[in-house]
Amino acid sequence: MPSYEGSDGSPLHYDDVRGGGSGGEKEPIVLLAGGAARHPSYLGDLAGLSERHRLIVPHLRGVGRTAMPHSEERGSFWTQADDIERLRIHLGLQRMVLVAHSAGTRLALAYAAQFTRSVSRLVLITPPAAYLVDEASDTGTISERRHGDSDFEAALTALVAGPQTNDDDGYNAWQQESAPAGYARWGAKERAHAQVGRWSLAATKAYFSVDPPSDLAPRLRQIAAPVLVLAGAEDCLTGLAPVTALARLFPSGIAVVIENSGHYPWVEQPASFREAIDAFLKP
Repeated sequence: MPSYEGSDGSPLHYDDVRGGGSGGEKEPIVLLAGGAARHPSYLGDLAGLSERHRLIVPHLRGVGRTAMPHSEERGSFWTQADDIERLRIHLGLQRMVLVAHSAGTRLALAYAAQFTRSVSRLVLITPPAAYLVDEASDTGTISERRHGDSDFEAALTALVAGPQTNDDDGYNAWQQESAPAGYARWGAKERAHAQVGRWSLAATKAYFSVDPPSDLAPRLRQIAAPVLVLAGAEDCLTGLAPVTALARLFPSGIAVVIENSGHYPWVEQPASFREAIDAFLKP
């Protein structure tokens, strides 16, 4: 597995995913997993995106092959932006395309705010947005549409209660218990996907150990690079209204809503997902 040196000298690992098409010869995309602190294997190759693009997928601090940092703050999403900058330099890129999912969008935005000129394009897939916009959450309205779905209602109860554990096994068990809340439907495809990618509890805590600066939203308004925000119309984790509102923060931001999809549109609606992201990334 390839690696590079982080800002503190630690070895940081990443996957280099190349499909069977011409994607391996093109400028790479840096793909950031969410979770937070979930093994990036759950991303797959984003519904075949590696056929057109080389995907560089970091194992973030405390996840997969990359060890936990010596200090918790070093593993925060705000501080790990320094690691992503080191990765850009390691790859020999003047500017780079960042694609991020869920909690990974916090790191992507932290990077874009601190290294604005190093971003050529930014794709935010079902990002949490409540900490950046004033739009009221509509997760309650979306959840009401699933009334009577016993799998969903049990998952939502677990999600609201939160993990009652201090170890990785218990934390991952809670993630599985609450998993149906992340999808628009709970079929065989969704059940299989929910099993992929283990979470690290220690890395999750570290990820949120440093608050972003209070002026983060105004700083994001200065990003000139094109930004695509992808929202799931049935996303009960982030809602829909706050996610689409996030796109309006950016001078060149656009929002695309994937119908009949929850938090994982490349799994639930791969054709619609690829149509949106391919159009945005087209040279």
